Amino acid sequence: MAPLQTWLALLRWDKPSGRLILLIPAGWSLWLLPQAPPPAVLVGWIVLGGLAVSGAGCVANDLWDRRIDPEVERTRERPLASGRISVGAAVVLLAICLLAALAVVLWGLPASSRGLCLGLAIAALPPVLLYPSAKRWFGYPQAVLALCWGFAVLIPWAAAQGTLQGGWPLAAVWVATWLWTFGFDTVYAMADRDDDARVGVRSSALSLGAHAPVVVGCCYGAAAVLLAWAAALQGVNGAFWLIWLVAAGGWWREAQLLQRPALPRSAFGLHFRHQVLLGALVLLALVVGRSGGLAA
Repeated sequence: MAPLQTWLALLRWDKPSGRLILLIPAGWSLWLLPQAPPPAVLVGWIVLGGLAVSGAGCVANDLWDRRIDPEVERTRERPLASGRISVGAAVVLLAICLLAALAVVLWGLPASSRGLCLGLAIAALPPVLLYPSAKRWFGYPQAVLALCWGFAVLIPWAAAQGTLQGGWPLAAVWVATWLWTFGFDTVYAMADRDDDARVGVRSSALSLGAHAPVVVGCCYGAAAVLLAWAAALQGVNGAFWLIWLVAAGGWWREAQLLQRPALPRSAFGLHFRHQVLLGALVLLALVVGRSGGLAA
């Protein structure tokens, strides 16, 4: 039996940045609801469901890549790649994560929106489970991951509203999430460019080549504008704009830093962590800008 730390590593729960970066768009969605702030109980269930889905995605990724990961410097020590956990055990853990996510939908979310949320959860399953295979046949697998992240916007909204008729605010936050995710995951892939090219897998970092930093910067800029537009449509106070300006400035700075020549691998991991902070800063802006706090 593998130690607990190894199981946590397979779920990536030992690296909170990757878990938070999925929950942040869910928070954007919840605090852009017409009736924000959202109920605290709903936020709690969304967090639990997000952790379960995130864990499932990580396990599925490592199952797909168990023969590739040993060839990549950044991933060769992962539990499946290093043989510390068997394929059968990983499949069982994957099933547990999916069942936990299903339990959240069936017993945690409001009954009035349960059918819609279940439909969205089922629709999210194929891209979540198949995303890791995209690097074998698609030059921009990060676009598939961004599609998965979009469900982190749709499901919380559907759970609270019982509908996806959210108008421009919902559309804006969904597109912003897609762009932001494509951007930061392209940067994440930059660290593996040499290994990916040698192994023969694809990524947007390889497909975009020297244009990747500019494209990432455009994604961040558009995401910042779309989030500001959604916030303005829903009505925010002046405090939102002060915090949003700091976040937007941070995104601009991070995009500029990517254009420096000969960046070390560590720079891309640091960039990813900074995205967690900047995304959380926008969430803080929404919490403060829409009267703050959580509904009882």
